[in-house]
Amino acid sequence: MYLANLKPRRDRGWEPGVPSLVSQDYLRHIVESIAIPRHYLAEPENNAKVRDWIADEFRSLGLEAQVVGETENVAAWYPGANPAFKILIGAHFDSVPNSPGADDNASAVAGMIAAAKALKDRTDASILFVAFNREEDGLLGSREFAQSLAPAQIAAIECVHILEMIGFADNRPGTQAMPQGLPIKLDDTGDFLGVIANRHSNRHIATISAAAKEKTPGLPVKALKVFLGVEKLFPPLLRSDHSPFWALNVPALMWTDTSEFRNPHYHRHSDVPETLDYAFMAQTCELLVETVLRQV
Repeated sequence: MYLANLKPRRDRGWEPGVPSLVSQDYLRHIVESIAIPRHYLAEPENNAKVRDWIADEFRSLGLEAQVVGETENVAAWYPGANPAFKILIGAHFDSVPNSPGADDNASAVAGMIAAAKALKDRTDASILFVAFNREEDGLLGSREFAQSLAPAQIAAIECVHILEMIGFADNRPGTQAMPQGLPIKLDDTGDFLGVIANRHSNRHIATISAAAKEKTPGLPVKALKVFLGVEKLFPPLLRSDHSPFWALNVPALMWTDTSEFRNPHYHRHSDVPETLDYAFMAQTCELLVETVLRQV
C-alpha cells in the first residue's frame, strides 16, 4: 500500500485558456434540489422524491433512466448503449436519518449527473450511470446491483468509478485527519481529492495522473494504491459502493474528499449546500470526465 501524490498544487483556479465542461451553477442546482433528509427507512417519502428527481434529471439530459431492483437504484444510459458497458459511474443518493446530506452524498450525485451531461455525444455510449440507494444501510443498493450482473457484463467492465463525498475542501493546515492504523502519511491540509484503488484497479491511477496533469492542474489529487488484499484489514477503505465490485474482482475506484476525516458536518444536520466548495467539485467532475474519455 502506498500513497501517490498526483499533483501537489493547491490553487483550485481553472487553468487559463482551458474551457470548463462542468458548470458550478449546475452542480449547485442539483445539490440544492436533493439535499433533504432522505434515508430509505426513516424518510421514505423524501427518498422516493429524490429517486424520481434523479431519474427525471437524467431523462431531461436525453438519457434513458429506470428504477431497478428491490432497493430502488436508478440506472441511466445513453440511447443505443451497449448493455455490456465498459464504464460504470456511481454514487449513492440516500442520506443518514435527519441529515440533508449535501456532501454525503448529494455532492457525488451532482458530479455523476454533471458528468453524464458533459460526456453526452462524446463517447461510444458504453457508460452506465447508477444512483445507488441504501448505501447507509450496509451498501444494500450496490450489493444488489453488483450481484445482479451477468458474467459477460462483469467481464466487459473496464472500470467502475464510485463518487463518495466530493464537495468539501479546506485549504487551512490542520483540517485533514487520517484513518487510524493506515501505514501512510498525509499532509494535514484538507484540499485534495482522494482516489482509492486496489490490486484490480491500481493500473487506472496512471490514467488519472495524466488527466490531472493536463486538464485539472489546479486540483491536488492523492491516490492510495492498495495491494495484496490489504484493504480487508482497514474497514474505512471498504465503506462505500466500490466495495461490492471489489468483492467480484471488478476494477473499481473510489473518488472522495475523505468524508469524516475532513468534513466536520459528516452525518449531521449541518451538512447543507452552503458548506460545499463548488469549484473543488467542478474540477473533480472535470477530471472524472477526462479520465473516462481516456478509458472508453
